[in-house]
Amino acid sequence: MKPSCGSVNGFYAFVAHGVDDLGRCLTSTNFMSVTFLQRCVALLRSVHSQFMSLVQKLHLPPGEKWFDEYMDESARVWDACHVLKLGLASMESYCATGADMISILERHRSNPQLVRQAMRAISVCRRAAAGMQEENRVLTETRIEALSLRTGEKVPSESKLNGFNGFRGVLHAMRNVSSFLLMVLLWGLVHWWPCCSSSQAATASSSSSSFEPTYMLSIARLQQRVVGEIEGTGGRRQGVLLYEFRRARAATEELREGPGDGGEMEESLKLWFGLLRSGTDSIAGQLDDFLDEIVEGRKKLVDLCSHSLQQEESYIVLSTSSNQITYLEKNGHLTSGGCSLLAFSEIKIGRKETGNTA
Repeated sequence: MKPSCGSVNGFYAFVAHGVDDLGRCLTSTNFMSVTFLQRCVALLRSVHSQFMSLVQKLHLPPGEKWFDEYMDESARVWDACHVLKLGLASMESYCATGADMISILERHRSNPQLVRQAMRAISVCRRAAAGMQEENRVLTETRIEALSLRTGEKVPSESKLNGFNGFRGVLHAMRNVSSFLLMVLLWGLVHWWPCCSSSQAATASSSSSSFEPTYMLSIARLQQRVVGEIEGTGGRRQGVLLYEFRRARAATEELREGPGDGGEMEESLKLWFGLLRSGTDSIAGQLDDFLDEIVEGRKKLVDLCSHSLQQEESYIVLSTSSNQITYLEKNGHLTSGGCSLLAFSEIKIGRKETGNTA
């Protein structure tokens, strides 16, 4: 039974339970399979949903630092999801190249004179896989470092975690599990980079403090297993680790000497490219839904703060530029200009003062 999330401790237990369930999924499926990565996205969404439900019960003071802290964290997750979306777009293009190759191979089976076209299609597909891997490597190097996707950071003091009625502890839990899940998704769908070894992860899982929450141990144990699996099967190789992609690419590589006369290889290619395309399409849909949920969650917290201000003449800055500031008054009406996207503008809460917009 899943723990209830009606309290801060309940949220911690929910996170630990979700990560442990994910570990069981890792055992029962192929390593870095579509099924496993779908479960990663599902847990990411579930943790965010439970976080939003709990935060609305914590009686948080409007306009204080907790709001900025959540906005910073959700922006970080948003940016990481968009890197994943870029990787999935590249995978979609690769699948289209694979479908073209399969079509030519099927025509070649009934018309052997098309052997030159078949060889060219195989070569194009192999180059597409290599090119995608290189593009993803560059994407990782230029975009991931700034996201600070690190787990196992030192746990703040109990008094700090209890700040804002336990909000900081809950945010710390969400930040850690989100970092881990996003890291695994990026390894599977975009590019694997050796952020730590399995021995380092093992050290993190065994060196717990007296106050370290159980979810931290669950995350460290699962990270140790994932990294250990990568090191055990492929050393420190880099690239897309998605199981279905590796199978589709391996089947294509087997054709590099020629397409052959039988249809068995074409059927294998159709199977793996089909699973790859449908699986990555499904994950892309999950991520789109998650991004919508982040936007909705931000709006809820803005509304929560707006309603809590009561008699104070307060405002919310929705977007800023060098020559314009957009405000949302308590009644919800824009006082100047407009805002292209509420969720990811620079959002601040404060008290309006003449000549002062900070």
